[in-house]
Amino acid sequence: MFAIIKTGGKQIKVESGQEIYIELIGGEANDKVVFDEVLMVDGKFGTPFVEGATVTGTIVKHGKGKKIRVVRYHPKKNVNKVYGHRQPFTKVVIDNISVGTAESKAAK
Repeated sequence: MFAIIKTGGKQIKVESGQEIYIELIGGEANDKVVFDEVLMVDGKFGTPFVEGATVTGTIVKHGKGKKIRVVRYHPKKNVNKVYGHRQPFTKVVIDNISVGTAESKAAK
């Protein structure tokens, strides 16, 4: 079973046991994280989110991506400026995808 979650302004297709790289979120290594903005799970689409569906995962590590170099160039002025950027990320292992039950829908 797979689900599509929304995190960090992106939509990501996830399955149980999968390792994903997402935008930096708070928390330490081995902390549990719950994604409740589930757009699709088990063939059911939400409007905009599937009610009662959650995806749980464990934070593995935080880090920075590969360096991207950007060059700013002004012709005829002898000006070259090189900038660098490394995007921070969080590596998460997906533990469980739950669809939810009638009890959780009634509680809301």
